[in-house]
Amino acid sequence: MRKDRPWRHCPSNLRLFVVFLIHHRIHWLLGAVLLGLFLAACEQPSQLSRIQSSGELLVGTRLASTTYYQGATGPDGLEHALVIKFAEHIGVTPRFVFPGDINDLLRATRNGVVHMAAAGLTITPQRQRTLRFSQPYQQVEEQVVYRRGSRKPRSIEQIPSGQLHVIGNSSHVETLANLRRDYPMLEWTARYGVSQNTLFEEVNSGEIALTVSDSHELARVQRMHPYLTPALTIGESQSLAWAFPSAGDGSLLNAANEFLSKIRDDGTLKLLLERYYGHTERMNFVDRRDFRRHTQERLPRFRKFFKQAAARTGYDWRLLAAIGYQESHWRPDAISPTGVRGLMMLTQATARRVGVKKRTDPKQSILGGADYLKIIEAKIPKRIPKPDRTWLALAGYNVGFGHLEGARILTERFGGNPDRWMDVKKHLPLLQEKEHYQTLPNGFARGNEPVTYVENIRNYYELLVWYDRNPDALL
Repeated sequence: MRKDRPWRHCPSNLRLFVVFLIHHRIHWLLGAVLLGLFLAACEQPSQLSRIQSSGELLVGTRLASTTYYQGATGPDGLEHALVIKFAEHIGVTPRFVFPGDINDLLRATRNGVVHMAAAGLTITPQRQRTLRFSQPYQQVEEQVVYRRGSRKPRSIEQIPSGQLHVIGNSSHVETLANLRRDYPMLEWTARYGVSQNTLFEEVNSGEIALTVSDSHELARVQRMHPYLTPALTIGESQSLAWAFPSAGDGSLLNAANEFLSKIRDDGTLKLLLERYYGHTERMNFVDRRDFRRHTQERLPRFRKFFKQAAARTGYDWRLLAAIGYQESHWRPDAISPTGVRGLMMLTQATARRVGVKKRTDPKQSILGGADYLKIIEAKIPKRIPKPDRTWLALAGYNVGFGHLEGARILTERFGGNPDRWMDVKKHLPLLQEKEHYQTLPNGFARGNEPVTYVENIRNYYELLVWYDRNPDALL
């Protein structure tokens, strides 16, 4: 790594002052002293240079479904993914730290205990007094959350006194304080030392009536807690950004802004937002409730077969189980009007291809379905990485590989990236339009179906991973 030249750290006014000294022939002793001070100033490396020399970026964050959590293959979350890419951008390794609560996180950032905070933080006037923020990377709304079946407040005036609980020192407190100027009867309880997930669980259990959440966080947690739902939106749209200490030369902040501008321009940011949030709102209340019940009642009977199929093919057994749920809701005797049948809903031709003799036998169906997905994935160009590779293979499993290729052709024809699921899913529905499908080798297909199919499986898969890590949630 190239080290910064000392001259790069010199403010331009100091350079001009040295020129002034030389031009006016200042006494050599005074000039030497001033020049020494000048060189000392020049030799001070920037904060970014010091971090690059150490090789480690300290990042404060919080454990939440929108920031950092344990996924199927290790740490995951939007903030985690963004920080990993930013650290690569500046040539260092990130180390995540987890202060106790939001107050501890903000204090650690203000005091320079961490280099930056990447924790889904809202930019607020109060926080801007002691912190510096990057450019925004996401917009969210603040929502009052209640439990379905309990009393729903339809306006701020209907929020009962003492029933609203929020995280202390959160952006939600600032919003509520601003609202109280117009609604003096508005009251809330500020909670310290607890997480947003704790408040979600308390609302879900009926221990408290209401809380406030950012919309993206509620959208993800609703799948785990199906009875949680938004009552009303308060305040205006909020910007999420990274936070930095107000002290320092701003070099790390400048690098962060450069990085965020880059990934916004090249489409990486849009791709990450789609990856973590593009599918979260597809499940309605009935879907979430039924999936939870079927995970309790039906899945245990077939779990061993999914694990056997996973051992044979290399897929995560929970992904295979998610496919099975999307296909049949884990019913081995399922049958469709088109003749596909069994837990994995195989056609006769597919069953013969993968050696399944009895499609209604759950073990044969699960193993055969996993084998067939492997066959489809093997046709996907090797250059395409996961998770796009997985989502494209699932679309091919549903609509047929030939039709998937047709959608990829249309994607490229319209200027999209045929290797990205985010782009391909926009063009799959065009397979239903004559002006487009008649130009393709495999012709017409119901292109809306594989989009719904893949997005549903993504939801079911994430839920199964979560249930696997939190088995008490099914009790």
